[in-house]
Amino acid sequence: MSVCVSAIDCVVGSWGPWSSCTSPCGVGSTERSRQVSVPPRNGGTPCPDLKQRRGCFGNNAICSTAKEVAKILPDSFKRNFKDPWRRPHMLIKEEKASYCVHLRVKQASAACKLKLWSAQLVRERLVCAECQSDAMSKSNRCGGDGLQSTRTFWAAASVPGCHGSWIRESSSERCRCPPHSVLFV
Repeated sequence: MSVCVSAIDCVVGSWGPWSSCTSPCGVGSTERSRQVSVPPRNGGTPCPDLKQRRGCFGNNAICSTAKEVAKILPDSFKRNFKDPWRRPHMLIKEEKASYCVHLRVKQASAACKLKLWSAQLVRERLVCAECQSDAMSKSNRCGGDGLQSTRTFWAAASVPGCHGSWIRESSSERCRCPPHSVLFV
């Protein structure tokens, strides 16, 4: 006498939500998964894929900030800096308190060695960059003032070809950088 054993097919639950994009800015991937509710037995249909992955493009709020390039000048420009481009928001003179950002230089191009002030922008040097009222945008911050633990870029406004990257370490409100620092413009 033979015992008839019926086959049990695999049954899976519904897909879970897609994960957040692996890259906060730019191309990355996202995945989702589902669980096995009933495993296959006695030669039943095997389970289908339990994971799905697809490409995504991260466009986090920080991305536009990460793309900004800081334009910097030596602090000797402090005295009566005039906006050479006559930008409309620069004509309304309303003094706002300066703030300081401390940034760790990660890269500097060879052209930076051509001027004394920009030659100090060397790898791993901690730089104090001051954002003064004149250079602030409508949002009361300087363009390219960096992101905590994210590499952003800078260019020396008066030294052609001098540019690099840095990582923001800290910032302080109502502050002035010591002599021989840099200014955002």
